[in-house]
Amino acid sequence: MKALSVPHHYYLCTAEQSQQMDKATIEQFGIDGFTLMEVAGSSTAKDLLTELPADSHGLYICGKGNNAGDALVVARYLIQHGHDATLLFISGTEDLSADTEKNFDLLRKITENDSAAASVSILESWAEFEDINGVAYDFIVDGMLGTGLNSDLRGDYVKAVAWTNETDLPVYSIDIPTGLHSDSGHIMGDAIQAEKTYTFGTKKRGFYLEDGYSCTGKILLCELPFPNYLKSCNTFLLDRSWVKEPQYPPAKHKYDAGVLYIIAGSEGLTGAAILAARSAWAEGVGAVILVCPRGILPIFENNLPQIIKKPVGMKDDTCLKEEHLEQIVQIIEERPGDVLLGPGIGREPDTLAFCTSFFAQYKGNLLIDADALWCLAQQEDWQKPADAASWIVTPHPGELSKLTKDPFSDGSQRLDVVRKLSKEKDITLVSKGFPSIIGTRTGKCVLTGYDTRMFARAGFGDVLAGKIGAYWTLGNPAAKSAVLGLLNGYDKIYRDKTTTHRSPEPNDLI
Repeated sequence: MKALSVPHHYYLCTAEQSQQMDKATIEQFGIDGFTLMEVAGSSTAKDLLTELPADSHGLYICGKGNNAGDALVVARYLIQHGHDATLLFISGTEDLSADTEKNFDLLRKITENDSAAASVSILESWAEFEDINGVAYDFIVDGMLGTGLNSDLRGDYVKAVAWTNETDLPVYSIDIPTGLHSDSGHIMGDAIQAEKTYTFGTKKRGFYLEDGYSCTGKILLCELPFPNYLKSCNTFLLDRSWVKEPQYPPAKHKYDAGVLYIIAGSEGLTGAAILAARSAWAEGVGAVILVCPRGILPIFENNLPQIIKKPVGMKDDTCLKEEHLEQIVQIIEERPGDVLLGPGIGREPDTLAFCTSFFAQYKGNLLIDADALWCLAQQEDWQKPADAASWIVTPHPGELSKLTKDPFSDGSQRLDVVRKLSKEKDITLVSKGFPSIIGTRTGKCVLTGYDTRMFARAGFGDVLAGKIGAYWTLGNPAAKSAVLGLLNGYDKIYRDKTTTHRSPEPNDLI
């Protein structure tokens, strides 16, 4: 994305992308899988040792694959620091993956040769575990199933997950909570509710979609020695740590800091225009010029003294009409700037006609929001004109569905729709919701890692549109304007205490 450089530890990868990096590192770069497992498990153990109480007893619930091998590395380190371990192999210890079998052997060498190590008990089935009574555990390590899960949990894995979630013990998941789909964030029948998830190499896309938020707990990334040139991803996690706040040179004249035209307002819907104009003005734009129907001008004169008003039409016009188009274009041409179209314009037939003509004729930067999105969706096959500059569209999920004429049922499908639509239509798309998703013209997407559902509520979207429009007008590229709008628009709402959602926090990195 132009003007945005995302660090590799904010990549959100699918299971296939993660597996390809792992395979390429082993086969092309020359670091074997056993070494990668050692790095993953030792990094996890290092963090656990900082928070586990002394002499605690861990229950390690393991499957047969490499997820279990990672858990065995953790157990090997922890028993050497005085933490007892019970290893529960849900499907027995036959046919373990090669690296998991090797780590099982190493763990047994420790127990056989190090008299100072803590005790290790081994259980070969869930039934064997159920027969044990009175053992007190202090924590659970979930090493059952990893990112390859593509069907609902079955058999004893269902029992193990249900039992784990019923305990009040802290649960630490290895790479991904068992039962959580790595790509979609769906719960596959049932899933571990972890206190922490230690994820390896890359963060997983499903952590930030659908049920991912409720399953992962705190996410800690344990970096693996994947060379950067083998890392490939098209989805990224939004975080303030990698977004450089722009520095603007002092303006010699108010218009040097840019002009944002907000074409907005209709009878009964003036609040949206007021919120958007105030939001944009607060970011230091040289001039915010509100273009509105003349009949509602007195409302804006009373509520927006710092904003330049340009009324169009007659005194009895209370909505935008196609006959206003020429006058509005002339206003914009007097002092070129960017345009935000939509807050509170309504859905009158006259307004629909105006918007349809404006979409076709205006060639500058255009941010389409609110009712203007509804107007755009009325076109059978809408397109950004080939000779137009850039478009940013900011739909909530319902508006996005209308724009695509293709309903979607979950966040994963919405992400796919955003990626496809932004690339096919050559636009920047901000899909409001939880998470909010920014789709770029290249098809790359950015997801928020914090709760942004308030932007889909009445009024908050107008604040967001004003912020994005302001950053665009101040000279930032479209994608970066959207990023800054989501970060700083959220903070503005949070500081004003108009929502109880938590403010974004940096993600942890080991």
